[in-house]
This record gives sequence, structure tokens and C-alpha cells, in this order.
Amino acid sequence: MRSLPDSIIVILFKEEYRMRHIGKYFIVMLLWFFIMIPPVHADTDDAKGCSDHPMFTRMPGFYIDDCEQKEFEQLPFVDSKGKEVVAEGKSSFIKYVLKSGEKAPSELQIVRNFVNAIKRIGGVKTYEASGKAYFKVEKGGALTWIHVRAFDQGEAYSLRIVEKKTMVQQIEADASSMAQNINQTGKVALYGIYFDFNKADVKPESEPTMEEIAKLMQQNPVMKLHVVGHTDNVGDLHYNIKLSRTRAEAVVKALTSKHGIGANRLNANGIGPLAPLTSNKTEDGRAKNRRVELVEQ
Repeated sequence: MRSLPDSIIVILFKEEYRMRHIGKYFIVMLLWFFIMIPPVHADTDDAKGCSDHPMFTRMPGFYIDDCEQKEFEQLPFVDSKGKEVVAEGKSSFIKYVLKSGEKAPSELQIVRNFVNAIKRIGGVKTYEASGKAYFKVEKGGALTWIHVRAFDQGEAYSLRIVEKKTMVQQIEADASSMAQNINQTGKVALYGIYFDFNKADVKPESEPTMEEIAKLMQQNPVMKLHVVGHTDNVGDLHYNIKLSRTRAEAVVKALTSKHGIGANRLNANGIGPLAPLTSNKTEDGRAKNRRVELVEQ
């Protein structure tokens, strides 16, 4: 076998050296590239699934740390007289936190930014205290309540917004379907009787359901019913039992005084959260458990 000339061996050696040198240079450059690019920190990104509410942009230098939306909820707000009012409808909660290295505004500065922004869209401030404010916006027949709260020396703030609407009734409250349920199961659950938060006065929008209950009893003159109030499991047990009974009594009073149903045909009771239809672990479940039932005597 013939050996390679010395000149060719030298060329091959130089080429091998050059390729090794280029490989080392490439690795060094790659390491330098990753070192020079600053890492992206997860804590400065918006929380998964969260975004700004369509009504507002965020304060500069903040990211969304947490958020929550519910299709129907009751929440307390404060009116222009400093009194608590309960707003119900679709709710949105967004918590903003200052990014690392950004200069924090004052809590007052955050609140005043929202005062100006809401004024520009035709809203009004109903109440302001240290680090927080309440607002109301009425447009196109819709009512929106807004609560802004700044905290941690301006390094965080939260928005809570309720867009008022009527809850979709889950069971048609007509006399025939009530009679069918009572004949089949001895009871019927109703979701068309409304009360203000922590109160027992039957609200005017309950009237269609009340009329159907009266019709049911007029069509079945020997029928006698227990009117049973139910709550979810939020709050004190004894308070909820008392509240549910008081609400049931208010329903009986309305049926006897406004609709002419004999008082001897109705019996009011309340058992609070003691007979849930489903789990109280979700808002949907709690909504199903807040109900009035008609139970055949």
C-alpha cells in the first residue's frame, strides 16, 4: 500500500485543526449568545387565561397576577351616601402587580387615574376612601359597578366589576311543569324567586313565578304545600337556617296577601344548607342550592 506524500499529510492535518478550531469558536459564541440574552421571568407574565377588562387599560408597568370571572354573582358596593348596596350580574376580578424594577405609583395616583378614566366614559364616582374607590357607569340601559383598590404602597391594585343582568332561570316556573314535578317527586325546586343579598323581601321580578304558584294552587284546590327555603353553605349555619325560613315566610305572605291563597294551605320552613342538590364547591353548585322548594304536604 502506497503512503501519502508528506505535503498531503500536512494539508489534512491543517484542515482537521481548522475544523476543530471553528467548532470550539461556534460553541463559545453560542454560550455568549445565551448569557447576553436576559431570561424571561414567569412572574412578569400575565397569569394564564387572564386579560384586561374591555373597559380599561392597565397602569403602566403592571402585569396580571390573578383573575376570576363568574356568570352571576352578588357583591357589595358603596353608593354616594356611603351605604352598602348589592350588585348582581356577571362579575370580573383582576389583580395587577408591579413588574420587577418598575417604579411604583402612589395608591392615590392609581385611584385618581381610574377616577379620570371613568369620568371620560360617562361614569360617576360614588365613594372614595384611602386607597379605594367605587364607581357606577350607566349606558344603553346597562348598569356596571366598579371597585378599584390599591395596596402594598402602590405595588398592586385590583379591579372588581359587576355588569348587572338578570340570572337565567334554570327551571321554567309555569304551573303545569310545577304540577308535573310535584306529582312525580313530591316537590319542585324554583329559581325564579329573588331576594336581595342577606335580605328576605321578595323582589318585584319574582312576580311571574309567584303568579304561576298561585295558578298551580287555584287549579288544584285541595293541594297544600310546604314552602321551604334553601341556601348554599357560605356563612354561619344558624344564620342561613334563619334566613331561609324568613324568606319562605315572605313567599307565603306574598301568596296569601297578593294572590288570595288560603293561609291554611301553605306552611313556611327553612333548612339553610342542610339539603343541597349538588356540591357547594363551585359557584354553579352554590347557585343551584340557593332555591325555594314547594313540597307537597
